[in-house]
Amino acid sequence: MTAGEFLALVGCSGSGKTTLLNLIGALDRPTSGEVFFEGMNLGDFSNRDLALLRRQKIGFVFQTFNLLPSLTVCENVESALVASSMSKSEIAEKVATELEFFDLTDKSSMLPLDLSVGQQQKVAIARALVKNPILILADEPTGEMDPMAAEEIIAKLVELNRKSNVTTVIVSHGTFPHKKADRTLFLNNGKIVSQQEAGY
Repeated sequence: MTAGEFLALVGCSGSGKTTLLNLIGALDRPTSGEVFFEGMNLGDFSNRDLALLRRQKIGFVFQTFNLLPSLTVCENVESALVASSMSKSEIAEKVATELEFFDLTDKSSMLPLDLSVGQQQKVAIARALVKNPILILADEPTGEMDPMAAEEIIAKLVELNRKSNVTTVIVSHGTFPHKKADRTLFLNNGKIVSQQEAGY
C-alpha cells in the first residue's frame, strides 16, 4: 500500500477483510508475519505506543458509527480531539470545517438519533478526519444505507482522498464501485486471491 492510495478490500463474509483491516490499523497483532507502518515494525511497539499511533495517525470509520448518543453532532466530532494540544478556538474552527464539508453545519446541535443513517455516518467520518490522520480505515461504511446515501458517502471519501492525499482503505462485502478505487484486492479464506487496478 502506497501513501495517498485509495484501496478497496472486497470479499464475502468471513473472507478476512476485517481481520486485515484490524492488522493494518494496529488493533490486532499478527500471529505470524509482520506489519509495517511508515517503515516501522508494529511488532516492536508496546500496547501504549500502538494506542498513541492509532489516536494520532489513523481515522477509523465503522458500519455501526460508534457515535455517543448523549452528545451532539458537534460534541461527537470534538471528542476525537480530547487529547489534542489545540486551543479551544482552533478545535472549534477545525470541527466547523469538517461539519461544513459534510453539509452538517445546521445539524451541529442535534443528537445522533435525530439524524438519518447517512447523516450519522457523515458525523462518524468527520470525527475520524478532524484529527488529520494520514490513514483512513473504513469497515463497511455504507452497509446499512440506501443506494443514494451510500453513493454520497463513497463520493465524500473519494473526494477527501483526492484532495487531502490521505491514504484510504475501504472494506466491502459486495460490489464496491471498483473504478473509484486506485486498486481493489479480492480476498477469500484469509488470502488475497487477485487484485484489480483502476480502469480495468
